[in-house]
Amino acid sequence: MILGVLKEPGFETRVSLLPETVSALIKKNIKVVVEEGAGANAFAADADYTSAGASVKSRSEVMAAADVLLSIHQPADSISNKILIGVYQPLMNVDAMKTFAAAGTTVFSMDMLPRTTRAQSMDVLSSQANIAGYKAVLTAAANYGRYFPMFMTAAGSIAPAKLLILGAGVAGLQAIATAKRLGAVVEVFDTRPAVKEEVMSLGAKFIEVEGAADASAAGGYAVEQTEEYKQKQQQKIAECAAKADIIITTAQIPGKKAPILITEEMLQNMRNGSVIIDLAAATGGNTPFTKNNETVLYNGVSIIGNSNLQATMPSDASKLYGKNIFNFLQLIIDKEANINLNFEDDLVKGCCITHEGVVVHERMQGL
Repeated sequence: MILGVLKEPGFETRVSLLPETVSALIKKNIKVVVEEGAGANAFAADADYTSAGASVKSRSEVMAAADVLLSIHQPADSISNKILIGVYQPLMNVDAMKTFAAAGTTVFSMDMLPRTTRAQSMDVLSSQANIAGYKAVLTAAANYGRYFPMFMTAAGSIAPAKLLILGAGVAGLQAIATAKRLGAVVEVFDTRPAVKEEVMSLGAKFIEVEGAADASAAGGYAVEQTEEYKQKQQQKIAECAAKADIIITTAQIPGKKAPILITEEMLQNMRNGSVIIDLAAATGGNTPFTKNNETVLYNGVSIIGNSNLQATMPSDASKLYGKNIFNFLQLIIDKEANINLNFEDDLVKGCCITHEGVVVHERMQGL
């Protein structure tokens, strides 16, 4: 079996596999071909891949030779009769998935992997969200015009920054830990009461709103809530937002626009010089003014939209992503290094979007 690693689009600095993971695959008798320059932005030179045992070729040569292609983002190329593995947001890109199906391409989208205990070592959303949560706080600190920690000096006292985190998933929890290390006072809102203990164990205050819909089966995402709950939620968030210096928002709903958590009215009541880091920017954002990959200034509040903060740490992000992919490959490649798609395995089935000419994922039926 030949595995191909494609170079990502210009906006992406990560790569699907670093040389160290390539070396581990080659020890399992899997041949690896890497597109020229694929790892350059993640500080992995072509010579490093060659030293690891891979062949470095042009894009057309990689696509022609490989049985399985790795590309974090959906390739713009025409691909047929291959296996393609990446993160493609299929619920938001239905037409593209239908095109892949028609071309006979088997697509595995790792963002659809069931988020079970067994899947943790393959969970690209968690490994990348961890980085995003960490970098969100550092980005906020760099853009906030005041200190994070409290200081007692001869020239006077500085109060600590007040930070509000909306969403206590992987990104939110890492953001809490990072913000606390920098000395901020942290409050956290989440619709899932089950995360309260984790939030408090990290030293943050958990904001409770009663009556939330059960999100335990949503794979770590937000779920649609009742109108009554939304009103109570907005009132509570508004109270906290008015006191916050920094807000980090993380709420996304698979296949739908991100929910608006910070309204225009809330923004108008925020302190001049405050900063919002919106990690849901790629799906519309958690504020009405968020623009992905842009910073918008509204009423003295900086709204920084970035759903790809993990790409600002390309080496570690690629290392973790590559390990996730390595672990997933163990499910679809047998001991003789042959492809073996076992759809009896719930993880293989759960993230397979297209196969044998049709869209097969159950959540995409009828779309």
